[in-house]
Amino acid sequence: MKIDRNGSQPSAKRPADWFTGTVRIDPLYSANDARRGAAGAVTFEPGARTAWHTHPLGQTLIVTAGFGLVQREGSAIEEIRPGDVVWFDPGEKHWHGASPATAITHIAIQEHLDGKVVDWLEHVTDEQYSKQFSP
Repeated sequence: MKIDRNGSQPSAKRPADWFTGTVRIDPLYSANDARRGAAGAVTFEPGARTAWHTHPLGQTLIVTAGFGLVQREGSAIEEIRPGDVVWFDPGEKHWHGASPATAITHIAIQEHLDGKVVDWLEHVTDEQYSKQFSP
């Protein structure tokens, strides 16, 4: 048994190459020899969002606070709220983040495949972010 104590890993702001706006990740657990999954609590300030990206083994988001948005390529933007669980299939191009006026926190869970957890792509433009959405 191993207990990862709250606060034992530092919070980190994410690089502008992968995100728009202010985003903080609080690591929860990391992959190791016996566990290929990793998870973090991710907080997006209003208007903040990921770039488009994919995960080789998919991704699960568990919304814990706030109000946010998700979109997979070719589909409309969808709203997410506390208690919602979102699954993105392996290789599915998508983004997620806060609504324009409200922050969101979710737990992001993904698995490593050959040491890789994500493929980052282009930024979500302001036009894409606001398209089809009106709170």
